Amino acid sequence: MAQQNTLRLRLSKLPIVVAPGVYDPLTALIAAQAGFHTLYISGAAIAYTRLGRPDIGLVSLTEVVDTVALIRDRVDANLIVDADTGYGNALNVGRTVHLLERSGAQAIQIEDQGFPKRCGHLDDKSLIPAAEMAGKIKAAVDARHSKDTLIIARTDAVAVEGFERAVERALLYREAGADVLFVEAPKARDELAKIVKQLGRTLPLMANMVEGGKTPILPAAELEALGFSLVIFPGGIVRTLAKTAVDYYASLAAHGSTQPFRERMFDFDALNRLIGTPEMLERGRRYEVTSAPDSKKRQ
Repeated sequence: MAQQNTLRLRLSKLPIVVAPGVYDPLTALIAAQAGFHTLYISGAAIAYTRLGRPDIGLVSLTEVVDTVALIRDRVDANLIVDADTGYGNALNVGRTVHLLERSGAQAIQIEDQGFPKRCGHLDDKSLIPAAEMAGKIKAAVDARHSKDTLIIARTDAVAVEGFERAVERALLYREAGADVLFVEAPKARDELAKIVKQLGRTLPLMANMVEGGKTPILPAAELEALGFSLVIFPGGIVRTLAKTAVDYYASLAAHGSTQPFRERMFDFDALNRLIGTPEMLERGRRYEVTSAPDSKKRQ
């Protein structure tokens, strides 16, 4: 990616970066076509869609790496990747960063939860010691190939140790070399404002908007005014598609036909236009053999 287009440089400028959550090449393509230049590959969304399970640490590094590689093959957007706890200790974190960076990640997020880990907006989370997490951040920074690969340090301490301790942890992770700070699940707008006030603006700060989660939903412009550089909407697309799927299957079961639901669907041709089928078939025609070789001319 060209130097002028790096995520590091983009986060240093206004407006705030809005990164919608994606979990596969199709959602990434649709988000990119909508005009988003930065996408968030959500670990929770991968768990929901690939496993049909909750976000409680069941997704493996290999599954995330495979997902990132498939998305990178389809879109050119900046990819922020949720790497959960780094999938182990500091040595594991180094390997995680290496594999995700090689697969196409521009930013890799690591959190300070213990096991069993949970979605940041679930209750009963646990934490590893702050010093251990600082070591993981140092390992991540050491492992990256390019300085333009950002290491995002997330702390879940608000729910476990309280708001002030969460800020202290974030400051420690900054000292360890993190490029972006992410205090997960503040409970009020005032806490969002305090994050900026107490952490300052020397590093980009990230906010997470989860529909029905612990943090009040604020529009991007308001988060920008508070001082945040990046906001993610990680699971919104899955909640949208899951609700639509529930309605679709209920309609099909009730009517024995998709016809009553057609106004809410792409038809066959529309979906193929969306994913670029006509263009790909046309490109393939360039490689077709138009006539059989003349064997006599070769003699």
